[in-house]
Amino acid sequence: MKLGRLNHIGVATPSIADSIVFYRDVMGATKIHEPFDLPDQGVKVCFVDTPGAGGALDGTQIELIEPLPGNTSIAGFLEKNPAGGQHHMCYEVPDIHAAKAEFEAMGKRVLGEPRIGAHGTLIFFLHPKDMGGVLTEIMETPKGDH
Repeated sequence: MKLGRLNHIGVATPSIADSIVFYRDVMGATKIHEPFDLPDQGVKVCFVDTPGAGGALDGTQIELIEPLPGNTSIAGFLEKNPAGGQHHMCYEVPDIHAAKAEFEAMGKRVLGEPRIGAHGTLIFFLHPKDMGGVLTEIMETPKGDH
């Protein structure tokens, strides 16, 4: 498995609206996407762009994650971390199914089957105990403007 581009860092938050204010007013973010619900995963998400090479907005994104009613995983994270915090890191791969097979062959625990994520491409998560203590999302490289 080759390390792919760091697509985003997931940050759980009790309030996307408050987090948008923080990233805009404190961190100086200039490109904040419109929040949207991802009901299949039980979350509302909002992407914040960071600058890439030469100041273009093609850097790693921050994915703000707020639980929708009934979501136990993000709500549980927020119970332990009431102010929110880093939830996961997401890396791109060219072929999600090949990546899943490689991680499984290494004995890494894949949490569920590949499913459509917030960027509209297939994703899966790897257990943090198998990934240096970090919940790791693997996503197929998006095609187009994500």
